Amino acid sequence: MGEQYGADQIQILEGLEAVRKRPGMYIGSTSARGLHHLVYEIVDNAVDEALAGYCDSIEVTINEDNSITVVDDGRGIPVGIQKKAGLPAVEVVFTILHAGGKFGNGGYKVSGGLHGVGASVVNALSEWLEVQVYKDGDIYQQRYERGKVTYPLKIVGKCSPDQHGTKVTFLPDKEIFEETIYDYDTLKIRLRETAFLTKNLRITLKDDRDEKKEKTFHYEGGIKEFVTYLNKGKTPLYDQVIYCEGSKEGVYVEVSMQHNDSYTENIYTFVNNINTPEGGTHLTGFKNALTKTFNDYARKNKLLKDNEDSLSGEDIREGLTAIISIKVEEPQFEGQTKQKLGNSEARSAVDNIVSEQLTYFLEQNPAIAKAMCEKSIMAQRARAAARKARDLTRRKSALDGMALPGKLADCSDKNPENCEIYIVEGDSAGGSAKTARSRATQAILPLRGKILNVEKARMDRIYGNAEIKAMITAFGTGIHEDFDISKLRYHKIIIMTDADVDGAHISTLLLTFLYRFMPELIKQGYVYLAQPPLYKVEKSKKVWYAYSDDELNSILTDIGRDTNNKIQRYKGLGEMDAEQLWETTMDPERRVLLRVTLDEETTSEIDLTFTTLMGDQVEPRREFIEANAKRVQNLDI
Repeated sequence: MGEQYGADQIQILEGLEAVRKRPGMYIGSTSARGLHHLVYEIVDNAVDEALAGYCDSIEVTINEDNSITVVDDGRGIPVGIQKKAGLPAVEVVFTILHAGGKFGNGGYKVSGGLHGVGASVVNALSEWLEVQVYKDGDIYQQRYERGKVTYPLKIVGKCSPDQHGTKVTFLPDKEIFEETIYDYDTLKIRLRETAFLTKNLRITLKDDRDEKKEKTFHYEGGIKEFVTYLNKGKTPLYDQVIYCEGSKEGVYVEVSMQHNDSYTENIYTFVNNINTPEGGTHLTGFKNALTKTFNDYARKNKLLKDNEDSLSGEDIREGLTAIISIKVEEPQFEGQTKQKLGNSEARSAVDNIVSEQLTYFLEQNPAIAKAMCEKSIMAQRARAAARKARDLTRRKSALDGMALPGKLADCSDKNPENCEIYIVEGDSAGGSAKTARSRATQAILPLRGKILNVEKARMDRIYGNAEIKAMITAFGTGIHEDFDISKLRYHKIIIMTDADVDGAHISTLLLTFLYRFMPELIKQGYVYLAQPPLYKVEKSKKVWYAYSDDELNSILTDIGRDTNNKIQRYKGLGEMDAEQLWETTMDPERRVLLRVTLDEETTSEIDLTFTTLMGDQVEPRREFIEANAKRVQNLDI
């Protein structure tokens, strides 16, 4: 018999020990994502002050030692004794879980941090944390180490009687996090979004490490400017950004939107500044209002004939960029992740406010209304053509028993968990890959040339493209509204292209297609990039492969730099024979794969990046390349 499972085996974790024991429960993970989440928790507390009308400015600094300082000019965390705990309120906030001004009716009307765990969790997961509060001419200070108080709250100096706010500095704990180096660009994306969502709030991000970067975000137009920013890589269909605002049933609603000439819809929803990537009742209300209002207007103004079908929501939302931001006192989220809103009153509030104000806008701007309706009618016709192409594909599949593409070399194992498919650029590399592969578990699908850029194409063209059809059929999931991940035939989809400009372009085209039409494949971690070596080094009949310039230099340092080394620079996959391709890029024991991930907190920025790289506008693409060129390594031009 094993050990008895009795009362003594039940552990009671005191105070913040629970957070240190199970950090993932509180911040999602201990990877880079969790590390950056610490900053958001402290910033969100300051934003709550701004939403309550007491804070105008937040300053975030990455210090030289990689600690973080967040300063706000809010009211300052209370320093008086909290009666129930018998401790200063600031100490309660930083040392006791589920303590804060977000419960009951006394603290905040609306708040992103609902559970009162933010400050105490950051404290628990930091080597040290120091808080200063500026109040009534005094500077109060307290310090903690791994969540434990090092000295009682004390006054450490004087400040102007007019100065108020809180300053928090913390150093993430190396015992907890896999990495503790903050990325300036990751913080920049999140803080920019926060500033867009909080009209007139000024947020400054500084980096005091080597480069001394600094950026300030301040948007008087709030989410109207957010839409303009997201549409900067596209051509707007009309100049104005439509803006709806109002309150109903205790829900404050802000919506901004503008159509552009693209074919994809980009709608982002927020509740109390929290991103809700799975939408919810506020999104449902918006879609209902949009569909009803446009159809009513089109019928009333004879843009749709009596015998024509009504416009679908998808037709109307083609090329639409929209932000839906609501504030509600008691948000109800479905699931722990706060990704989907459940409040029924949010649906009716958004529906009523958007219906009323959009109707008025269309009547006041008939030229814009006509342009919007005409784009929707064109989308309706293209969708009908796409439906025919899709139905034809379905009928063919049914007749020939789900025939797979002729050029696909499939694997024999039928368990998707064991199977992987290589999407290979070109027939010559495809031939080597077919010879090299493990036939039981590795399938090869060679593509001819560059696939269609789906960022510039409607559904009818996408369904008509041979290379895209081959991928859709091979994967088995269908796309768009037909997508069903349970039918996925391979649990690893590996993009394998040359390490040159053309290869990078093909990879980007493939990722654009997957992101726009099968995003769940990326979200669930099924998409990978193969990493073929850049160099082959031979000396004394021994062979080394290098995947970067740094690795090449390291190998040459180890074996000696002399003329006996024959160094081969691989220009493409076609230069490798089957054996080399297997050894370097396809052997699960030795290969290097990069998993493609999707951070749902920054989807607006991901959308913008795809639009910038793959859209029609040249200037934003040039600016993007200039800004990011220094981060590219080993791209053979």
